[in-house]
Formats: sequence, C-alpha cells, structure tokens
Amino acid sequence: MLQLRPTCEHCNRALPPDSTEARICSYECTFCTGCVDAVLGNVCPNCGGGFVPRPVRPAHNWKGNNFLGNDPASTTVKHRPVDAAMHAPFAAAISRIPPEQR
Repeated sequence: MLQLRPTCEHCNRALPPDSTEARICSYECTFCTGCVDAVLGNVCPNCGGGFVPRPVRPAHNWKGNNFLGNDPASTTVKHRPVDAAMHAPFAAAISRIPPEQR
C-alpha cells in the first residue's frame, strides 16, 4: 500500500493525501511537480527512475473499508533536499532514456 508521504522530499512543500501535485517513483520517493520539472528533470535522484502522478486515496468508504480513514497517509517527513549541481550530470546522463527503459 502506498505510504502517501506528506511532503516533497526536496522543498518540503505540503502534499496532503488529496494533492494532485504529488509525483512518485516506483520506490515511492515523493516530490512536488515543481521540483520534478524544474530541479530533477523527471529523474529520481535516489533511483534514476521517472515519476508519475501519485494516486489519491478515496476519502470516503465507498467499498470494503478501502479509504483514507482506514488506511491513513504517512506522517513521516523525508526532507532530503537534492543538490541540484550534483544531480544535473546524473540526470543529463539518463534523462533522454524514457523512464520505462531505464
């Protein structure tokens, strides 16, 4: 189950469970759209993968207790600002490769 981390790992911007601005990689590294586009170039600094929009967990119990009230978002903040200068050569080396082929 997705952790739904509460903030962007780079800028620490709040990303509540219903945010459509949250982006995740396959390891659930979580960043805001601004950082993914402007700083990371769609390259995860932790694994090299690409990012996709994080799903929004339903706020209401529509079926089978599969909702935010039963499975709350994480409250653990992972604030690990990315050194943009260090990330740039890493991202440049692989950013032209589509994420599904990295």
